[in-house]
Amino acid sequence: MRQRTNGNLPSELSGFVGRGAELAEVGRLLESSRLVTVTGAGGVGKSRLVLAAAGERADGERADGAQERYCDGAWLVELSAVRDPDLLELAVSEALGLTDHTTRAPRTVLAEHLAERRLLLVLDGFEQLVEEVAGLVRELLRGCPGLRVLAAGRRALDLDGELVLPLAPPPPEEALALLAARARAADPAFAVTEANRAELTELCARLDGIPLALELAAGRLRALSPAQVLARLDDRFALLTGGSRGALPRHRALRTAIGWSHELCTAAERLLWARLSVFAGPFDLDAAEYVCAGPDLPVESVLDLVGELLAQSLLFREETAAGVRYRMLETVRAYGAGWLESLGDAGRLRRRHRDWYVGLATWCELDWFSPRQAEVAALVETELPNLRLAMECSLDEPDEAHLAQYLAGTLWFYWAGCGRLTEGRHWLDRALDDADQPVEYENSRLKALWVLGYVAALQGDAVASMSALYECRDAAARSGNLVAAAYAVHRLGCLALVSDDMARAAELLGQALERYRDAGELNSNVLMCQVELAMALAFQGEPAGALALCQEVREICEERGERWTKAYALYVLAYAALDAGAADEARQLLTECVAINHAFHDLVGLVLALELLALVAVAQGDPAEAAVLQGAAEPMWAGVGLQLFGSGYFNAPRLMCQERAGELLGAERYAAYAAEGRGLSREAVVARARYGPGGPEDGKTRRPRRGRRVSTSL
Repeated sequence: MRQRTNGNLPSELSGFVGRGAELAEVGRLLESSRLVTVTGAGGVGKSRLVLAAAGERADGERADGAQERYCDGAWLVELSAVRDPDLLELAVSEALGLTDHTTRAPRTVLAEHLAERRLLLVLDGFEQLVEEVAGLVRELLRGCPGLRVLAAGRRALDLDGELVLPLAPPPPEEALALLAARARAADPAFAVTEANRAELTELCARLDGIPLALELAAGRLRALSPAQVLARLDDRFALLTGGSRGALPRHRALRTAIGWSHELCTAAERLLWARLSVFAGPFDLDAAEYVCAGPDLPVESVLDLVGELLAQSLLFREETAAGVRYRMLETVRAYGAGWLESLGDAGRLRRRHRDWYVGLATWCELDWFSPRQAEVAALVETELPNLRLAMECSLDEPDEAHLAQYLAGTLWFYWAGCGRLTEGRHWLDRALDDADQPVEYENSRLKALWVLGYVAALQGDAVASMSALYECRDAAARSGNLVAAAYAVHRLGCLALVSDDMARAAELLGQALERYRDAGELNSNVLMCQVELAMALAFQGEPAGALALCQEVREICEERGERWTKAYALYVLAYAALDAGAADEARQLLTECVAINHAFHDLVGLVLALELLALVAVAQGDPAEAAVLQGAAEPMWAGVGLQLFGSGYFNAPRLMCQERAGELLGAERYAAYAAEGRGLSREAVVARARYGPGGPEDGKTRRPRRGRRVSTSL
């Protein structure tokens, strides 16, 4: 039985007001159709409604069968920041927590993942990619019988079987209740009284009851009376809706509300609003100060201005794994972007935005080889929408492809170390598509080439890997770039390693280490080269050399605070320990290895460690637990790549575990335990690997179920 998962729906920061009838209707429609789309104007409350409805559907307290129907959770995919159609499937995969290291089409990976699951997929903000989203939803619904989709957008997907709920603004009583609730959140002393009720009701009516407009108005009630708000709205209504007579009334009202908020801002606040519109997704204060400050907007004023925009509900503050970030609603951002274009300053601001994120990527690459490695991973994860936009900006300019190459290459640690191979391959391929490049930018191209070779090798695409690496090696030799040449030779050795050519791998990796030393290079890549050389030696029956290399790497990593490469060193040390009969030592090493790999979403390292840990369980006399871990690792292999999957050396622990555990349990019992493992979520597998079947409490005094110890010499 597959373990149930809850999904990724965010916690609501403010209460959901009203909409009882609409919530019930969404639920009824989901009972009748596997595709329901809530449509309506921007700001009418589509996103809040579908999130509330999805939360009800996935609520474990429900007794109508919905929880069983969505036993694999409700999952939100926010698409408003996705502009590139090629990133659509990756965005959905990211939201679902999928990691795939292969060259398979992301759509295929999605379809396979969802084929046997029962879940609710919530798609929000898809209108800019409506054709692509419609095609993806059609294919997923056809191939995944347990999938239901709840979408929110300004138009329907126009698919067969789709049920559409057009969302109107709430009725007057609910609109007033929403306005009052948001005004109280801004000012706890606010109250609806007999004296102000008529004016508040008129304000709701003038704004057509549109929730976003009401929330913006509520922010003003902290400083203005309802009568003053109405007066200011009256003064600007005609001006702010000029030229929009053909638009729907609710569209005009929303533009009025946003434009009215714009007019109520000071000149400095309006300027910052416009400039902040260049960000995609969340951003921090440092980025805002660098990108937006200038002679007309002093850097020391940005903090206070951000505070004012927050107070007016034009910005929202959120806590992320990388710290405090700010975000604009898409409708508000789009309004600011229009003003920025009218100021003629959009191109300059986009370049400043790009330059900031080029600098951020550079700093992150340097800081990856430090105790802040986990923080760097969280930072890049949070800033990924802006890093994507920076690469896109560089690719849009004919003379700036080298910056996209630099960015895509500099993020190698994220692509390879944090489970992002497919997206990394996407950007590297695009950045390198331009063959005509000035010679002064050759170094950026060489870096992108060796990173492409590395990523392709880990995906099992030997042809693409070899092509990129040979091109890099030869061009580096011609230009005298010793560092790029070392990386090319290193990654050719890595390719030989995953291709089972251990003698060639040892030769190339040894050469690469010499080149690194000659160039004075020391970082995670160099240490990984040493670990890979140790793997080649261990696989060839030279454990002493492998142990010496990995002990040195372990010591350097602990001294520098580097964890990602350390995990691979621990794997090799555990391999050698098990081969020497020290199963308890091997388990201790692998437990730490699993924890690190899982923290960085490194699927390659995780699946290798789990399978070696399964063999350790056999050696310790627990074939049942070995079969569970083996079964849990099986689905992960689909995301690692055919090249590694077909490797005799890397597959030796798996095959040996199957043989030994199968002999002890018998085919039927082994299959049952393996099936139990296949049904575990990744988080459950990791917890089991670290602490045993009973979880963390059991793990404090973990004792494997001892049976007859079995020889597992590798």
